[in-house]
Amino acid sequence: MNALVCSHRSSPPYLPKPSPCPWNSKAPTLLPTSLQSNPSRTRKLQAHAKGFTSRKPPRMEERTTHNDIKQNTNSDDDDEIPEEVVYRVIKRILVSVGAPMALGLALLKFFGTVKEQGIWDVPLWLPFTTTFLTFGTSALGIAYGALSTSLDPNEKGSLLGIEEVQQNWVEMWKEEDES
Repeated sequence: MNALVCSHRSSPPYLPKPSPCPWNSKAPTLLPTSLQSNPSRTRKLQAHAKGFTSRKPPRMEERTTHNDIKQNTNSDDDDEIPEEVVYRVIKRILVSVGAPMALGLALLKFFGTVKEQGIWDVPLWLPFTTTFLTFGTSALGIAYGALSTSLDPNEKGSLLGIEEVQQNWVEMWKEEDES
């Protein structure tokens, strides 16, 4: 903090005295003497941040190509997920997030319309509870959509994916325990 307040120790900063009535003051604004430029003095950077080096970036010939990086990162431990499985996971996540969210928004619209028309005086806790449940279910839908997908590209899996959730849950925790 001391380095930020006083950049050099030769003289304290000049602070003018405040006028008795600051909103009607027509006194000229004075800059502190420590902020005025002094051409005889040179300043050096004192920060030693990472990334600020005098080293030049490598030439184009020395840089690694995309194929080199792809070959280096490909290992036996990381299995690539087939494209069909990725699309299946995305579809399941969209459905398991979108359906509860659409239901929650539809219920909010329904409760608002019913109350505006005077058909039923909807208690305040009912829209709050339905919103909490449907949006919470929507948030859990991300995990459920990913876990309920069959990881076998040749097998589509069941409609709700309950069997796949049981298999993938065990696999996920087995990999976590191994590492």
